[in-house]
Amino acid sequence: MDGAGGARGRWLAVAAWAVTRAVLLLCVLKVLVLPGPDVTTDVSVIYHGWAEVLRTGTFPLADVTWQYPPAAALAVLSPGLLPFLGYAPAFFVLVLLADAATLALFLRAGRRPGHRAAGAWVWIVGVALLGPTGYARYDLMVTAVAVAALLAAARRPRVAGALIAFGTLLKVWPALLLAGAALRGRRARVLWRSAAGTAAGLTLLFVTAAPGALAFLTFQRDRGTEVESLGGLVFHFARHYGWDGQVLLNYGSVEFLGPGVPLVSTLAVMLSGAALGWLVLWRTRARRFTRATPADAAFTATLLFTTTSRVISPQYLLWLVGLAAVCLAVRGTRQTPAAVLVLLATGVTLLEFPVHFADVVASAPWGVALLAVRNGLLVAASLLACRRLWTATGAGRRGTGRGGSGLRRAPAPRTVTAPAAASHKPATAG
Repeated sequence: MDGAGGARGRWLAVAAWAVTRAVLLLCVLKVLVLPGPDVTTDVSVIYHGWAEVLRTGTFPLADVTWQYPPAAALAVLSPGLLPFLGYAPAFFVLVLLADAATLALFLRAGRRPGHRAAGAWVWIVGVALLGPTGYARYDLMVTAVAVAALLAAARRPRVAGALIAFGTLLKVWPALLLAGAALRGRRARVLWRSAAGTAAGLTLLFVTAAPGALAFLTFQRDRGTEVESLGGLVFHFARHYGWDGQVLLNYGSVEFLGPGVPLVSTLAVMLSGAALGWLVLWRTRARRFTRATPADAAFTATLLFTTTSRVISPQYLLWLVGLAAVCLAVRGTRQTPAAVLVLLATGVTLLEFPVHFADVVASAPWGVALLAVRNGLLVAASLLACRRLWTATGAGRRGTGRGGSGLRRAPAPRTVTAPAAASHKPATAG
């Protein structure tokens, strides 16, 4: 129901967004300074350096820290759109605009039938909880594309498919938005064809435009285990019992290197493989798809692959916040508890990085405790999201079903008497 109350709610959301984003801008512009390392050096040094190389007509082939798909070049070069500002301030302004556009998408979606305003609030709170890191990486831009794709999927499948393809070429993970996409029906065919066609066309364009467009495929191969990852906890504890490895800046992140690291990294890859196997099993067993299923499945898939990754950088939480917000924007979602856990993990992440990152790197008790809590919340959210997606789609029920089919609504209710009809209230799952 919209009206005066709905309008006040939207204005309140805009006011909350403006206040929190003003604080974030003050942080990245160094008017306010949080304890810990400077989170803006990725933009002012690394991104800026990549931009200088990209302007010469080639991807950064000599830099193994360039581990991104070719469309990432557009994000890195985007500050050139504001030549009257320095590179870093221009980048922060563009991230602010992407943030504002995402909020507008959620506010608009909240007015549509079958949707609600909760998604906008999850976005406002989640980005604020992550702190200045959210504005000092290009992941917010990627998340904005992913949010737009999911919100467009039901009404504009061609646009959604193109956005998913573009997002995938920005940072790979938006390909997981297809986890809950329908496989049958006209809209499904339009979405998949649009995604495949856009991905093929853009990849060809980047490959022919500059050398090194696909170099990122090999630059990830020799990575170790990052200190903030789930597997990294093994070595944080092992350091207190004589483990003689090292903590070094490697491939653009702080990683463990030494005995046992290749094994733990392999186990992380195996866990990701197991997550993929579970998703495939879910798709083959799912029998009931609703309006909320595509967002719930995309959130669950991204949560699984983030949690099991060899690297859990702080900005990865933006992906989960964005998809959690889409889930809660749709009435009937079953992912509310998992979304709450993600918001809690995002708040702990701010404490872990940048505030107490020195303690994390040193494996100090407080740093390890924060990391254990954050990663524990992600594990719990992953398991809870899987369980609720499984039960919500009837995957555990026996029967033939059409797990790969398109959106299917429940059968229309039988005619009831007037008194009974008047007393019936539609239920929404939380």
